Amino acid sequence: MTEATETPQGDDTYGALKDKVPQKPPRSQWLDIWDQFRKHKGAVMGGGFLLFITLAVLIGPYLWTLDPQKLDIRAKDMRPIYVGLWNGDAKIGWNHPFGTDNLGRDILAQMIAGGRASMAVGWAAMIVSLVIGTGIGVFAGYFKRLDGPLMRFTDLVLSLPILPLLLVAVTLFRQPLVSRFGPEGGMFILIVTIIGITSWMQTARIVRGEVLALKEREFILAARSIGTSSGSIIRRHLLPNVISPIMVSATLGLAAAIITESALSFLGVGFPSDFPTWGKLLADAVPRMERFPERVMLPGVAISLTVLSVNYLGDGLRDALDPRIRGR
Repeated sequence: MTEATETPQGDDTYGALKDKVPQKPPRSQWLDIWDQFRKHKGAVMGGGFLLFITLAVLIGPYLWTLDPQKLDIRAKDMRPIYVGLWNGDAKIGWNHPFGTDNLGRDILAQMIAGGRASMAVGWAAMIVSLVIGTGIGVFAGYFKRLDGPLMRFTDLVLSLPILPLLLVAVTLFRQPLVSRFGPEGGMFILIVTIIGITSWMQTARIVRGEVLALKEREFILAARSIGTSSGSIIRRHLLPNVISPIMVSATLGLAAAIITESALSFLGVGFPSDFPTWGKLLADAVPRMERFPERVMLPGVAISLTVLSVNYLGDGLRDALDPRIRGR
């Protein structure tokens, strides 16, 4: 028989081999999320454009200092530089690269001011909608006795015609708020509140579904078994685990709020007539769109690209934050 060769005491061949194999550094969850997010080219471009628009409307007034409401009849109806150079129009305002309107107001300054108003309304209304929707969704999903009443209330709000409701609410509450907070402040509060309280339903449904699935998981049952309070379970366990659908819903809510504000301004029931928003600029440009089509295109393209960017960003965040998709 062949004698078995004994391994000498202290021979750590496995340890020696393991030391020679290069070890990968540990990866954080956020690094995995970023890797998945950057694979979505549309989301990366959308996030970049949204960042550009946000910085433009925040920093733009300090770089382009013309007053958007300053009237200059001598410089009225100037064409943008690119239009003037293309069709040989002699009336080009080199100091007004996007041209002027029929009252001589600088369109670039109005676009920046209008973007600031539209984006501010969009972000504020999205936050209001998110807070209401997340709260109702968490309570409906976690507390069984509240599920029925809260979901029936959600179905009731979903069945209401939103645009007529918005018009009625603006008509009823415009004057008291304007008297108290001024024309711009009063209308900002009113529009944000109305959009926020009429756009939370989808968020509530999504969050409720996630909470219903999570509350039967082992870590939630373990927390209950050791006497953890419901508030602590919601704050420490449920909310961190529903952040993914909440962020996706936030991006979609931002896009919807911008469109709704633009629609209200286009219909003439938004901010005062002398306060520019993208929707108001679009409405002012329609009567003269045959002669000056670029005045319709500028706010229209700004609204479309911003909403499209937000939607692509939401798609990318959904794919990056969902571990089932990220693990593929």
